[in-house]
Amino acid sequence: MAVHTDFDDFRAALAAQGALAGLDLGEKTIGVAVSDLRRGVATPLETIRRKKFTLDAARLLDILTARAIAGIVLGLPLNMDGSEGPRCQATRAFARNLSNLTDLPIGFWDERLSTIAAERALLEADTSRSKRALVIDHVAAGYILQGFLDRLAVAGR
Repeated sequence: MAVHTDFDDFRAALAAQGALAGLDLGEKTIGVAVSDLRRGVATPLETIRRKKFTLDAARLLDILTARAIAGIVLGLPLNMDGSEGPRCQATRAFARNLSNLTDLPIGFWDERLSTIAAERALLEADTSRSKRALVIDHVAAGYILQGFLDRLAVAGR
């Protein structure tokens, strides 16, 4: 199975090189961000409007293939006390289902406060409310992926 719950296991499963994708999985949307090949910088890419799993997965797989992605970092929506609720269960189920469609390693990253950080950054950039609504999910995915990339750099890979 390509789903890794432990950071070190996920890191070991990743190819030595290649871009990573970060996903912010919401009930209505999936925010997508990608890293550069050196895995130093995350860039928000797009927001997928969720329809049903097969359509959502097909769009994701198109992106992953087109960008030669080497691994997927999925934001894990832990509660503020670190416990897991229904949204974590839904995220883990999505990861399991996606792993049936791709051999890419899938790992999780604590996404607490990523949407708040993205909202704050967009407000500081004086982004209009309507524009923020269009980009918030993939900007949040960028925060999730950047957090993982920063930890990866500290871990020495």
